Amino acid sequence: MTLTPVSKALEAELRAALPEAAFRELTPAYLEEPRGRYTGDGGLLVAPASAEEVSVVVKAANAHRVGIVPYGGGTGLVGGQVAPDGPAPIILSMERMKAVRSMHPLENVMIVEAGAILADVQAAAEEVGRLFPLSLASEGSARIGGILATNAGGVNVLRYGNARDLCLGLEAVLPDGTIWQGLSRLRKDNTGYDLRNLLIGSEGSLGIITAATLKLFPRPVGVSAALMVVEGPEAALELLALAGERIGSGVSAFELIHRQGLEFLAEKVPEIRQPFEDAPDWTVLIDVGMPAGLDPAEALEGLFEVALEAELVSDGVIAQSEQQRADFWSIREHIPEANRRIGAVSSHDISVPIGKIPEFIAKGGPALAEIGAFRINCFGHVGDGNLHYNVFPMPGKSRADHENQRDAIKRSVHDLVHAMGGSVSAEHGIGRLKVADLERYGDPAKLAAMRAIKNALDPNGVMNPGAILPV
Repeated sequence: MTLTPVSKALEAELRAALPEAAFRELTPAYLEEPRGRYTGDGGLLVAPASAEEVSVVVKAANAHRVGIVPYGGGTGLVGGQVAPDGPAPIILSMERMKAVRSMHPLENVMIVEAGAILADVQAAAEEVGRLFPLSLASEGSARIGGILATNAGGVNVLRYGNARDLCLGLEAVLPDGTIWQGLSRLRKDNTGYDLRNLLIGSEGSLGIITAATLKLFPRPVGVSAALMVVEGPEAALELLALAGERIGSGVSAFELIHRQGLEFLAEKVPEIRQPFEDAPDWTVLIDVGMPAGLDPAEALEGLFEVALEAELVSDGVIAQSEQQRADFWSIREHIPEANRRIGAVSSHDISVPIGKIPEFIAKGGPALAEIGAFRINCFGHVGDGNLHYNVFPMPGKSRADHENQRDAIKRSVHDLVHAMGGSVSAEHGIGRLKVADLERYGDPAKLAAMRAIKNALDPNGVMNPGAILPV
């Protein structure tokens, strides 16, 4: 079915059915994405305040064959929140649906609306003595609906899982306008197909998430962090295994940082303090959280001593205060900002089996050298196999100088990832940026099933057209 642009008739129908507060000025901010690769189009911006109002919008859009592009915090990195091609769609913003509907601390559960900002959800959990552990660099603006729609990961996946693992139930509006009331607080429910996990990660292509039941956890009584210098990725993996043996589930995050990232940070964000006078080739950031009676700093000290004796680490700093722990994390969290200021030629959110990380890193550089001379900043969540493998111009060059090589760079990296049994999208999703990659590397049976599901639920193709699957 061919889509049509937003018409005056559709706008008049919606304005008659919804309060004036549901309509916003469609400013350029709603049509941009952080990496500047796409500029979207839109015919009307609507910000509903309830699932019922979302239903009104979806039913009308479906009847008029007008596309709907869901908009959360606008922080997605694969263009899922903008529509650069096709008839002008409705931009459906979740910004007015941000309430915490209920808290159930004894159950370790909270129910929040899709427009709730992640940092506010974390704060609400803290107020009742609980932890919502999902943590992202964009947590001050990313919204729960978008986080679930993209199945976001973050730094604590090693211990707590990604967004999918932190959700018990959903309320959502399906493509025909039906409201699915699935806000279950149950941890066991085997009654048929799992619609929750079908919608999580679907990037708005199968429905609009309007609220979610989220898992909470006890807050660790003691937390600490350490930066440890390792010889290379293989030593980092051995250190990860050793940390698991000694600290167990107390290891919340295990991040690998390359020297290039620290040098970019020193150049572009010099106000961020770094503990080493000379940037080491490879560093790991380990974060731990322990229950009452266990000292996290002592646990890290013991780990460092054993690792030093085993020649896995050569230097390290263990946080002596919460401020120092925050300083360590500030280093890791500002690396993407430094990258942005340098200007990447091509950025890659990939994952490979954890044991193949050293091999991937060893082969990636020489493969790119066949294309040209580049700087590579490899960093990320090595504890779950997710690396951010970003390629930058040499000093004196800009990313514009290599624009004609960007596709070749991406193909080289993604071919290597695929050959190793990895994924070309670890935590950012497919969006519009990686539609062709999914077609190239996706299993044919999986792709056929995805298209069948899309056609069954959204036969008119109005839900985020062009995201994940081609129109």
